[in-house]
Amino acid sequence: MNLKTLSMMGALLFMAGLGTHAQKKNVVNDSNTPLHLLQPEYKVPYGELSVKDIKSDMDRILHYLEANTPARVVDKKSGKVITDYNKLNVNSQLERGAFRLASYEWGVTYSAMLTAAETTGDQAYSDYVKDRFTFLAEVAPHFRRVLEKEGDVDPQMKQILTPHALDDAGAVCAAMIKAMQKDPSLKLNGLIENYMDFILNKEYRLADGTFARTRPQHNTLWLDDMFMGIPPVAYYSYVAAEKKENYMAEALRQIFQFAERMWVPEKKLFRHGWVEGMQDHPAFHWGRANGWALLTMCEVLDVLPEDYPQRDKLLELFRAHVRGLAACQSGEGFWHQLLDRNDSYLETSATAIYVYCFAHAINKGWIDAMAYGPVAQLGWHAVSTQINEEGQVDGTCVGTGMAFDPAFYYYRPVNVYAAHGYGPVIWAGAEMIKMLGEQHPKMNDSAVQYYRTEQKTNEPIFHVTDGGK
Repeated sequence: MNLKTLSMMGALLFMAGLGTHAQKKNVVNDSNTPLHLLQPEYKVPYGELSVKDIKSDMDRILHYLEANTPARVVDKKSGKVITDYNKLNVNSQLERGAFRLASYEWGVTYSAMLTAAETTGDQAYSDYVKDRFTFLAEVAPHFRRVLEKEGDVDPQMKQILTPHALDDAGAVCAAMIKAMQKDPSLKLNGLIENYMDFILNKEYRLADGTFARTRPQHNTLWLDDMFMGIPPVAYYSYVAAEKKENYMAEALRQIFQFAERMWVPEKKLFRHGWVEGMQDHPAFHWGRANGWALLTMCEVLDVLPEDYPQRDKLLELFRAHVRGLAACQSGEGFWHQLLDRNDSYLETSATAIYVYCFAHAINKGWIDAMAYGPVAQLGWHAVSTQINEEGQVDGTCVGTGMAFDPAFYYYRPVNVYAAHGYGPVIWAGAEMIKMLGEQHPKMNDSAVQYYRTEQKTNEPIFHVTDGGK
């Protein structure tokens, strides 16, 4: 090996040594970097929220729904729009959009729109409700005439005129009562009385009066029916001609009779289904059904007088449910399809319902913002990732029956046309806007914290506790 070759090898080794030394100098370690400030790789956004961003998400949904839920009557053969309702016949039907105007999912959507209008001041949300409720009230008597004459009518209108399940009646009825309270010019009394006649007098019940079904087994309780039946009964106490106090008592009786059979205290969650006469009662904690239960308690607490004798008992159950649900939230901010089974998929509609209920309870003073504000905020961040540019809500489980095996719940499809997602997301967004206006969230040492007073410093906040410890 000649001298020139040795010189070149030495230079290369020297340069390699410098590179290694330079590389070591640039290594991020505990000595040269505050590692606690490294940016985590969150799967959903984390941190501060803005009212502007929430409203933008809500508006996309509103505009999508305005375009995809027409309020018109058409001839099902020709497709022509019918404006003279006196000419309706057996071939007349509500124009088909992406969603039905009087399904229970849309009852949730109407209630959410009313809250959104009140919270944001944007009357486009209440106009959506008013336009469709006015339309349904106008066409209902004419479709009833067709039904009486022909013995048949458009299935969507038949669901309104002759409800056969709480799904047909409860959520829309409650929304109509709320709408009339906000706008007495709406002429919805006939539809409300028709719905309430079914709920109070025709719905199937157990021997003790609890709302029940005859499927999939005889004398089955569905947790869903807490929401489908109880809120309209509670809200009817506002508009009933007499015996108003009876309806509030009935609403509470139903809640506690459901809880007696379906509340699982060791989990602080509700089971989805309960069948009278079963030796054992399997507990599948389906996400959306637990959402319906929590939402029912919110709705009843909203109308229950502060001094009502059983209010504290209801609040105790509500708070216990909040604790159980908060413990089940995933690191992505969503809740799982089966709440206590982390290998089941992350689901949007249940998550949105919990965000609404948690934020609403904070705004009402029922639960502590310091404990549950970050839970709601993380949940909204998760939900917002499921609103696409068109305004569709993704990740929502389709309509679901009841089962006693896990596979049924694990493999229920999700779809952007599952109507269950739209109302809860708008409701959640509206309540988050209100919460941000009344609470004081702030990032502190990389974490979301809720404070009782505004924190004006941008530095990490450390509050001295008793004794300076």
